[in-house]
Amino acid sequence: MATIREVAEWVGVDAPGATGEVREVSGFDGAGAESVVFAVDDATLGLALASKAGVILANAKLRVEGVDSDTRVLWVRDARYAFAVVARRLKGRGERTGVHATAVIGKDVTLGEGTSVGPGAVIEDGARIGKDCNIHARVVVYAGTTLGDRVVVQAGAVLGSTGFGYARSAETGEYVIFPQQGRLCVEDDVEIGANTTIDRGALGETRIGCGTKIDNLVHIGHNCVIGKNVIIAAQTGISGSSVVEDGAILGGQVGIGEHATVGRGVILGGGAGVLSGKKMHGAGEVFWGRPARPLKEYLRDLARLKKR
Repeated sequence: MATIREVAEWVGVDAPGATGEVREVSGFDGAGAESVVFAVDDATLGLALASKAGVILANAKLRVEGVDSDTRVLWVRDARYAFAVVARRLKGRGERTGVHATAVIGKDVTLGEGTSVGPGAVIEDGARIGKDCNIHARVVVYAGTTLGDRVVVQAGAVLGSTGFGYARSAETGEYVIFPQQGRLCVEDDVEIGANTTIDRGALGETRIGCGTKIDNLVHIGHNCVIGKNVIIAAQTGISGSSVVEDGAILGGQVGIGEHATVGRGVILGGGAGVLSGKKMHGAGEVFWGRPARPLKEYLRDLARLKKR
């Protein structure tokens, strides 16, 4: 439960004279006096106003004379984001704390306060996990891995595994594994999807920056550095020693070669391929195709192909 005034504080607006309490976020149907709903356009604002919701989070650009008289409305910059903030404050992620009886916890493991470890999870010797983390079923956290606070790891993910790096004999063609004895550092507020794998560094470290969100079935190779607030969609593969800078967005099935750089704020469309050693820069610029190139260039190439 929270007062409406507390809700207003969470989303950074004023609610003078507001009274009452809320206990849940909700869709329009079934919303009651203790529910919070949100509106991002005229149509959803109409539905919100017609509902019985106790609080309506609405985009400020929709503010018009007449609607102001409805004291339920809190005018915010981004109603969808504000709705997510309120939901997290009211219910968190709904996870239980504690270690499941079937989890395997190694020696000298650090588990922060409020952290949960699910059925069948394995936390190897010396791993460090911060506060309020959620480690789901069958997750494996290898030795030498550090997780910050409020990290969520979905079922089946493997963190800190051996990287795919080999030295080859020019004489015999034999491959011998290059030392994979580095570390993996996952910073605060990172979320890692189901069956995703992240390798530890070879001699240094692999690092995932705070606030980054990683979808299911993603692979990140050894010695990669992923910046802050990066989005990586499902089935993306990032080869070793590559860098993805802050705020970049990687669509589904993106492939990135080794020692490549995806610059701050760059957007890679689904299926884009970045060649090894390539550096891609331009905050907000969209790249598409294989090899990835600026969207306008990619579309021109498609148009040329159709004319043939």
